[in-house]
Amino acid sequence: MKLITAIIKPFKIDDVRDALAGIGIQGMTVTEVKGFGRQKGHTELYRGAEYNVDFMPKIKIEVAVAEGLLDQTIEAISESANNGKVGDGKIFVVELDQVIRIRTGETGEDAI
Repeated sequence: MKLITAIIKPFKIDDVRDALAGIGIQGMTVTEVKGFGRQKGHTELYRGAEYNVDFMPKIKIEVAVAEGLLDQTIEAISESANNGKVGDGKIFVVELDQVIRIRTGETGEDAI
């Protein structure tokens, strides 16, 4: 089992959710976060005053998947979140040792 964490632009969340639903992903956790990478923020003009926006708004998606769905899930996120511009995001994959569904006590892939 793997835990996929993707950091994407906020306006891409609907596209990513639809792409994941299309391959059978039944659940995900979504968090609004702020951060920066190579884009390093930007300058905005508000009521005639310039100010720096150092941390860009992003969406963090976390999805637990069985090993067999890993490549499909990465591909679905990559294709649906890609805008072709700096700041499209990143995908991180880590090993999941154990998953437990609290309600039923199911463990492993049955709990996903």
